[in-house]
Parts: sequence; structure tokens; C-alpha cells
Amino acid sequence: MAKSEENNSYNELLREASKGDPVLPDEPEEVPVPPEIPEEPEMPRRRRPETDAPAPRQRSQQAHSRKKKTKKRRKHRSARIYGVLIMLTLIFVISISLAIGIIEVGKDMLGIDGTQTLVVFDIPEGATTKDIAESLHEKGIIRIPQAFVYFSRLSKADASYVAGEHEVSSAMAYETIINELTGQTATVEEREVVDVMFPEGCTLYEAARKLEDAEVCDASRFLYFFNAGGFGYEFENHLPTTTSKLKFCRMEGYLFPDTYTFYKEMEPEDVCNKIYVNFNSKITDEDYARMDELNISLDEMITLASMVQAEAANDAEMPKIASVFWNRLHSDDFTQLQSDPTSKYVEQTIKPNIELPDELIYDAYDTYVCTGLPAGAIGNPGRAAIDAVLYPDDTPYYYFYANIDTGVTYFAETLEEHNANIAMVQQQQAGADADAGDEEGAE
Repeated sequence: MAKSEENNSYNELLREASKGDPVLPDEPEEVPVPPEIPEEPEMPRRRRPETDAPAPRQRSQQAHSRKKKTKKRRKHRSARIYGVLIMLTLIFVISISLAIGIIEVGKDMLGIDGTQTLVVFDIPEGATTKDIAESLHEKGIIRIPQAFVYFSRLSKADASYVAGEHEVSSAMAYETIINELTGQTATVEEREVVDVMFPEGCTLYEAARKLEDAEVCDASRFLYFFNAGGFGYEFENHLPTTTSKLKFCRMEGYLFPDTYTFYKEMEPEDVCNKIYVNFNSKITDEDYARMDELNISLDEMITLASMVQAEAANDAEMPKIASVFWNRLHSDDFTQLQSDPTSKYVEQTIKPNIELPDELIYDAYDTYVCTGLPAGAIGNPGRAAIDAVLYPDDTPYYYFYANIDTGVTYFAETLEEHNANIAMVQQQQAGADADAGDEEGAE
């Protein structure tokens, strides 16, 4: 039976049953099956062309390549930024350096930040502008010698510098310095010049009186500035950094005995500067090297030289006298130098000029009381006394005694020999006095 006919008979039975009692049909041999609903046909899936879909490995390589290119771009951008920053920094540093350089040149040309202290400046014969500029730089008058040379060339002063001594200061402008060094400085009146001679062995107080008597400067102001120091010379770097309270005159010994030419009514700082220049030139590098060999400082050397200067009757005896002091300093048997001039310095220089009596200072200078060298120099030694201390004779002597009338000094190894020399000198002096008395009586 066809499926449509079966459905129709099944529907008729349902209609009949609805009119009366339900009549159950005989159980069909087979239960009718509802008609099947046809399934929708499955749509075929679209495939990408094989050319549009790369293999997994190929996709990985492409992604890696893109990342690599991105990193390169970022790295290149960072390097470019870094380079720009470096360039800007260099430009900034160069600009600041140029600005500072221009300011420093301007300050040097105008003498800004300089001091009014005059420095004696000597131009040797045949010196070039470059030589003069370098010398001015060494003395602290200018800071930039190249700028001075250029300014001198612009001023057409290169061939006009006058050899000899000039007085300049670091507070002067280039133009003022050049005018001074070329002799163009205008003065209302000629300054009077005076020569002052400081003998070997003189003290600072004696030198100060000489300067005041010559109308160069006030004695007390000279002593103040000379003992203050601080003029920036090489020898000052070798002085003690602190001054002992037992030292009476800090710079005693550093006025080199010589004849100096000054102007009348000078500033005491300028007078001191001129003297300091001379002393600085007299102490050489070889002298400092020799002091190191002897294990002695500049101050100790000058102090010992001042004693030799005061003790010696002439230059020839100085190395032998120095040897006596050295022998005592190196001996355990002699703790005192026992030099008469140190006692005289206390009596003749310290006591008359000290504000308040001070026994400690007196004892620190008297070598019959103190141990070793005195607290400071007792005068200003000359070159012969300095050389005698640096290069003493090699002798066995520990004593000497001089006949001040004849200028002869007698040396001894032992106290017995020394006492015999004293007796001999006293006899000589007594005989000389007797002879002098006879001559006066005959007249």
C-alpha cells in the first residue's frame, strides 16, 4: 500500500471515532510511520586557494622578518635621537666654554680681579713680545699670555718695549701695562730715586730704619708688610705653614743684603716686593736640592747662615765655622751651639723692640740656653754664608774663638785646646793694648 492511501484510511477512522463511542480498530499489523522530513542538503565548504594560505613555517618566517624590520627601525630611530642629543650637548658645552673663555680674556685685559700691589718687572735686552708675555704670566701679572701678544700686535707696540726695570700690577689693564713697559706712562713730576745699601748681617729693624731715613717708606709699616709676606714667590712655598709663637721676627733673614734702588715715598708693599724679588732670584733649584740632601729646611738653613755670618771675620773662614755648628748639631755630646751673636740679638734687637717682656722668646734665641738652632734667624746672611752652610768644610772641630782685633779665628777639637786658644787671644789683645798705650804716651 502506498503511504498516501494509508494516511487517508487512518484519518477516516479518527473521524468516525469522534461521532460516537470510540471504536478501536483492529491492531494493524504494522504501526504506520510518520512521513520523513527530508533533510536539507549540506552546503559545500569553500576552500581558499592554496596560493592564499601559506604553510605554517612560511607564516612564521614572515612574522619574524616583520619583527626584525620593526626592531631595526626602532634601533635606527633611537640611534638618531641619541646622536642628536650628543650633538646638542657638544654645542651647549662648546658655547659655554667659549662664553667663559671670552669672559676670562675680557677680565684679564681689563685687570679685573687683580691686586694693586706693584711688582718689579725687568725686560732684558732683545726680549720679544712673546718673551715679555710669558714672563708677565710667570709673575702673575697676566693670566693669558696669548691674548697679551695679540693685543700688543693690535696696539703696534711690539717694537717699542724698553729694556730695564718697570713697576706693574695685576690690576692694570693690558693698555696700562703696555704704556708702562714702552715708557709712555705720563707723570706729572719726576720721582726722586734713592739707593739704599743693606750690609750683610744687618737685621730687619736696622733695614727699616735705613728705609725711613732715606724717605723711602715708614719703618713700622715696612716691618709689618715684610713680616706678613704672602707675595706669591717660590721661596715662600718652602717656609713653615705655621709660625712659632717663639719666633720674634717671622721674615728675619729673607732680606738679601744688596744695594737697592727705590723711589722716595713708595708704598711699603712695593718696597717689600722689590726685596722679595731679589731674594727669590738668589735661592736656586740646586740650593733646594742640596737642602734636601742635608735634610734641612730653608728656614733652618737661613737661621744657621745668619749665625755663620755674624761669627765670621771674613768669607774664607765661613765654611770652617759652619762645620763647627754642623758637627755640634750631629753630635750627642753637644746639645747647645753656644754662639755669642745669638745672645747679643736678644739684648740688642729683641728686648728693645718687643711689646711685652717674654722670657720664653729670649731663651728660644739664646743658644747658651736653647737646644740646637735658635727659634729664627738673627740677621740677614749673604751668599757666602749661605754657601758655607750648604757646603761646609769637613773638619773635626767643635770650638772656635776669634781675635776681633786681628780678624783671625782659632779652631779646636777639645775644650782644653779651646781654653788655650782663648788664653792666647787674650794675651794678644793685652799686648796690643799695651803697645797702643805706649804709642799714646810717646805722643
